[in-house]
Amino acid sequence: MRSVVFLFLAGACLWGQAHVRTGKAAPGKTDTQLEQAIRARFARSKISTNHFQVHVQGGVATLEGQTDVIQHKGTATRLAKTEGAVKVVNRIQISQAARERAMARLAQGRRRAQVRRGEPRADR
Repeated sequence: MRSVVFLFLAGACLWGQAHVRTGKAAPGKTDTQLEQAIRARFARSKISTNHFQVHVQGGVATLEGQTDVIQHKGTATRLAKTEGAVKVVNRIQISQAARERAMARLAQGRRRAQVRRGEPRADR
């Protein structure tokens, strides 16, 4: 019986630590506070020029707006999660011009050069 209780308590502790580690809960933050925190975080970042709309209900953040930089969509999601959002629904639209620029870069093969360990770098 002791071993069953021990296993139960150990599992509960591990689940609790994983729960906190993954940022699944925003302890002590109401939806309004979470929404204000996300907006403040956006304002301090480079994505502030996009003026994304943020709505939070039940810890779930909904992001809306439009951007000319593809990476800003992912950045907005990441910033909302770091502020404590349980889930992020990202409805940010990427402009057609940004899509066309990305496709042109891919067609030209312009991507980051991947250097294997041990290979000399070209810039040296």
